[in-house]
Amino acid sequence: MWLTRPFNERSTRRFLGVLLGALVLVTVLHVAVPQGHPLHINAYTVNLFGKYLSYALLAVAVDLVWGYLGILSLGHGAFFALGGYAMGMYLMRQIGDRGVYGHPELPDFMVFLDWQSLPWYWAGFDMAWFAFPMVLLAPGALALVFGFLAFRSRVTGVYLSIITQALTFALMLAFFRNEMGFGGNNGLTDFREILGFNLRSDATRLGLFIASGVALALGYVLCRAIVGSKLGRVCVATRDAEARTRFLGYRVERVQLFVFVVSAMLAGLAGALYVPQVGIINPSEFSPLFSIEIVLWVALGGRATLYGAVIGAILVNYAKTVFTGVMPDAWLFALGGLFVLVTVLLPRGVAGLLAYRVQGRRRQHDEGTTGKEVSA
Repeated sequence: MWLTRPFNERSTRRFLGVLLGALVLVTVLHVAVPQGHPLHINAYTVNLFGKYLSYALLAVAVDLVWGYLGILSLGHGAFFALGGYAMGMYLMRQIGDRGVYGHPELPDFMVFLDWQSLPWYWAGFDMAWFAFPMVLLAPGALALVFGFLAFRSRVTGVYLSIITQALTFALMLAFFRNEMGFGGNNGLTDFREILGFNLRSDATRLGLFIASGVALALGYVLCRAIVGSKLGRVCVATRDAEARTRFLGYRVERVQLFVFVVSAMLAGLAGALYVPQVGIINPSEFSPLFSIEIVLWVALGGRATLYGAVIGAILVNYAKTVFTGVMPDAWLFALGGLFVLVTVLLPRGVAGLLAYRVQGRRRQHDEGTTGKEVSA
């Protein structure tokens, strides 16, 4: 029953309605409108929108732990990258003997590095029923181990943020090494197909876009169900007064661990949807700068709203696409300036501005209704 509660919320219904409308609109403009028409959306744009939706799911995962639990994670890029690598390993195994070196089992980079056999941790990734669950289990297992050690030791605040950043930095350095068996600096690329469908076809790109939208909707509903339940209220109490929550008898570390693992698994799912749409996964996704950028998305959109995280992720990444095409060297300055302006002028983000306008309209409506009653 707790999973159905979000559908009783007006904000959830609005969000799902807007998301569904966007998916239908893009699909219709891509499929039904002929090429050359001003309203036609080409495959490249569809692919770009799919990447934005996967980023939006990642932002929702970060907002769950930061906005409602008070954990500022600067390492969620690690969970995103692990999910991406799990998907990338599956896609690499699907190439088979169609690679440059024609080896039926070893990926091209392993043949180039003179590997004699496939590493044991690559076993099973040629099968979707094994690889797809690993998209969730790999980041979830890392979050479980890391969270158990951190929350049990009651590491909080800026210290926890620094540790999460150190985690993703350490993983980045490890995955850069060729000995790890993940492609080193170049990562995994040259993907051909997924579930038998050609990744270079327009139909597959559209399917991945729709899959990203469905995953975002499901992830959003799951997070709304969590924050709207008793568990969510305990999360907010932990965020605002952890010592008092412990005094009331709640096992705060268990709550933190559960929500942290769920968030990591959502981030891994976002990474898995991201990889087949961009065609590559490399250690740069582990970069601490990327994890910090995710936090900026959430701050811009509006912390502790979930839908604000979606807005922030889409706005920032759209701006990034535009700026890097026009002024690539100025993008980081623009991002920093945008964050400063939002912090000063919109401390609650874009979602806070939207909520303020809605409240203003309701206040005007109530005042107008009261005035009519008095006149009558």
